[in-house]
Amino acid sequence: MKKLLALLLTLALVAAACGGGESGTETTVSGETEGGVDADKPTINLIVNPWTASRMNVEVAKLIIEEELGYPVESTEVNENDAMFTGMADGTLDAVLEIWPSGITDAERTYYEDGSVVDLGELGAVGKIGWFVPSYVIDEHPELATWEGFADPALAGLFATAETGDNGRFLGTDPSYSQYDEQIIENLGLPLEVVFSGSEPATVAEVEARVAAQEPLVLYWWTPTAAVAKFDLVNVELPQYTDDCGASAAAGDGGVDCDYPEDVIVKAASAMLQEKAPDVFSFLQNFTITTEDQLSMLPPVEIDGDDPAAVAAKWVAENEAIWKSWLV
Repeated sequence: MKKLLALLLTLALVAAACGGGESGTETTVSGETEGGVDADKPTINLIVNPWTASRMNVEVAKLIIEEELGYPVESTEVNENDAMFTGMADGTLDAVLEIWPSGITDAERTYYEDGSVVDLGELGAVGKIGWFVPSYVIDEHPELATWEGFADPALAGLFATAETGDNGRFLGTDPSYSQYDEQIIENLGLPLEVVFSGSEPATVAEVEARVAAQEPLVLYWWTPTAAVAKFDLVNVELPQYTDDCGASAAAGDGGVDCDYPEDVIVKAASAMLQEKAPDVFSFLQNFTITTEDQLSMLPPVEIDGDDPAAVAAKWVAENEAIWKSWLV
């Protein structure tokens, strides 16, 4: 235990001395023989979804699995839910630590039903996807606090760009994310057009530029994220979520015309992990990161540009009593 804490503090100090930097998007391998890693143990492959909170969950878990349980850990970015579930089903991917239930389709639920993917329980964080605008948009046009305001072509036109013509631009993020904005816009008859930025960093850059210029902006976003506080983003009120609307989202029938639900985030693993590394399987069942934990780690990465591994090391060094209980 003392060895782990010493290593974590060293990592944090080295990162601070070298300066922050954004993590790469390719697979990273952490199976070195130093520390507590046992080269004879099988490699654990954890899924990183393309958003910062998911990466931080994995960075925390990786440190503890390697140093306390001795397994080398590999993290793999997976941008599509289908690939995530098929990878866990065939055992090439071991676990994912952040699934937003509203994004699980009926087809993906079959992996739980056939037993190839196992529910690991709740992560501890609660998320909310939705439509967001900077607060100054509502200050200037209070009608835009709800979706009805966007039904007015004159108000929607405030968000228009050369790309969207007379329609307002609705800024999407990564098109692989679970999102129903095109359906919502069509089903509510709103004069908006979705334009995807392509990634979370690209969206943040766009938001930063628009907010600096105090220009109108409406976008797909979510909490918990540091950007909500940094840019003073306000959640637009959409029609209330219903079970029927949620069923349309899961079935992919194009009938979504409501708000995104509040998501109690969950974890999942390959059923093969129980035999491959039962102690890791148990650890991941116990692994808990709360909304407050995520919010403490997101600003250093998303705003200050600190290295995710160093931020995770700092959290682990300061929360020994919490993560020790995951090893029971």
